[in-house]
Amino acid sequence: MPARALNIPKTIEWVNGRVRLINQLKLPQKLEYIETDRYERVAEAIKKMEIRGAPAIGVAAAFALALAAVKSNAKTYGELLEDLRRAADALRKTRPTAKNLFWAIDRILKKAEELSGRDVNEVREGVLNEALRIAKEDEEANRKIGEYGERFIEDGDVILTICNAGSLATYYYGTALAPIYKAWEDGKKISVIALETRPYLQGARLTAFELKQAGIPVKIATDNAVGFILSRGMVNKAFVGADRITLTGHVVNKIGTYTLAVLAKKHGVPLYVCAPTSTIDPQTPIEKVVIEERPAEEVLFIGGYRIAPEGVGAIYYAFDITPPELVTAIITEKGVAEPPFNKSLPRLLGA
Repeated sequence: MPARALNIPKTIEWVNGRVRLINQLKLPQKLEYIETDRYERVAEAIKKMEIRGAPAIGVAAAFALALAAVKSNAKTYGELLEDLRRAADALRKTRPTAKNLFWAIDRILKKAEELSGRDVNEVREGVLNEALRIAKEDEEANRKIGEYGERFIEDGDVILTICNAGSLATYYYGTALAPIYKAWEDGKKISVIALETRPYLQGARLTAFELKQAGIPVKIATDNAVGFILSRGMVNKAFVGADRITLTGHVVNKIGTYTLAVLAKKHGVPLYVCAPTSTIDPQTPIEKVVIEERPAEEVLFIGGYRIAPEGVGAIYYAFDITPPELVTAIITEKGVAEPPFNKSLPRLLGA
């Protein structure tokens, strides 16, 4: 089968001492870029969800710390480390659930601490190089996820997904969409049904946008249609991403994933979770994971217009938890983990 070329944009880049990222709140109507040399502006972009997706905000946090290092007026190593720790504290407060954010921050700070006693400019350079390494490794990991996951996709498959775990959610290429992209590049005839993913509509706005850019047939379905779609045999597989995975195989992902997983299990549709190993949390038990609650206004308003009566509140959990018994396999850059996950995931992390 002939190879196909992809045409998907890069979510975030380091360009001439500045961070350049796609403002995902403007998609699909407008492809707008935010460019800044201030770590505070990157932190704001993460908090406001101008950039989102666990791997992408990990890279964004790394780049933000690189900005903090490069733009710091510190004259000594101690002063620079203090500036980095201040920036790290601000970044940690942006979003509480995704593991990659904290993983990237800790990795950058560890690199800075390893350079203790070095010339301050050498430390700046070391921090920047580590951030660029994190970005490069993310793309490489995503491509490996695509290679491992593509073998589960057959010619003619219709694949269901939720939220956006594509290139826009990573430095480049995606997690849950990586096997789809690889299958498409290899010439397989496939199509995708993207759940709209209320209230931010990441499926309708972002997944549909980048799949269309890539030339892959895609249709949008309302979130509440997922059960009926599965019951009618309209899809063959479900591929989803993850914001955090525990060693027990509990998957924390965009709200609605648990619903999808329950219904997929009911109707015999395999559910594959795609994520880099940086998303796996070997320390935190599932009952200790903080599930982000976002402002009610994000549910009550659409495009600035209130859609519910005055005086009515809203419940908005940004994520839910899918238990391991509903997951067919977890696909990472180091290989595929299958049940029981409490045995396969530790083996995979040690690979």
